[in-house]
Amino acid sequence: MRGTQHIGITVPNVDEAVDFLVDVMGCESFFSFGPFGPFDDDWMAKNLNVNPRAVIEIITMVRCGNGPALEVFQYTSPDQDANPPKNSDIGGYHIAFYVDDINVATDYLIENGVQVLERPHPLTGGASESGGL
Repeated sequence: MRGTQHIGITVPNVDEAVDFLVDVMGCESFFSFGPFGPFDDDWMAKNLNVNPRAVIEIITMVRCGNGPALEVFQYTSPDQDANPPKNSDIGGYHIAFYVDDINVATDYLIENGVQVLERPHPLTGGASESGGL
């Protein structure tokens, strides 16, 4: 393996997600396509482990600095659960970005209408302090 190429994230609205990633976070959208499906066979189930009648309405690739690209999906599916997972749920996720000043970055997010749960808590000692997390 050479590294991570992209991470896929399913969102309820690709346009809103990409607008946020580009306009607020400063990422670059570089490729979109879709819809993908529906298929008359079980291709979606066999290849993506989703309902055979699922459709990927649109996929947009977004690059954020030097990290892996984000592949932002918008699905429709007969068995779709519209409730996003919590971080503690199986399939829960988060994305972390490098910034030069965490407090300035937090203020910027708040000024741009992003809900910030709490101010940053510096982690001291061990791997977390050296960026090893």
